[in-house]
Amino acid sequence: MRRFEEMTDEELALQYVDGNNMAFDELLARNQQKLFNYILFMVHDQEQANDIFQDTFVKIITKLQEGSYTDSGKFSYWMTRIAHNIMMDQFRTQRCERIIEPNADNDLSNLKGAEIMELNMETQMVNNQIMRDVRHMMDNLPAPQREVVYMRMYQDLSFKEIAEITGVSINTALGRMRYAILNLRRMAKKHNIMLSVECA
Repeated sequence: MRRFEEMTDEELALQYVDGNNMAFDELLARNQQKLFNYILFMVHDQEQANDIFQDTFVKIITKLQEGSYTDSGKFSYWMTRIAHNIMMDQFRTQRCERIIEPNADNDLSNLKGAEIMELNMETQMVNNQIMRDVRHMMDNLPAPQREVVYMRMYQDLSFKEIAEITGVSINTALGRMRYAILNLRRMAKKHNIMLSVECA
């Protein structure tokens, strides 16, 4: 039998459905950081993100045990949709108060950015400032726009996938991205921020 490390997420999910609990441990280890980053990005609150993360994995386990998952080749996409739905339920209850508010303690510094670029010191400093500016501006986007930018830029999802996860049409997802870009450009112009990242 193949080792877990050699299996896809979809194969691990089906192994867990067949009763192999260790397969789920591997699945969790692979996906927990990516999923938590997405949730934290949306809610801007560590404690709330932890709660939503736990709720998401409880729901994933329940759905797997109920046989609601079929191997479509996109386990991470299925998992993200569950998290999205849980957040939307909470946001509706809270009237979206927490998702829109920027939080000084969470400026996306846990996401990949300029720190992964191998550049000389001067260029590194410039790029760090640009990334801080972009993160700050993204924090001020309306929640639906911020979410689509995150999914497209940080999770590399297609607009079709984004539309399905968020429960909107492809045109709506594209529109949100367009407005997000326009808003980012407007904010950059207003604050005289240059957004071109320099190469070494």
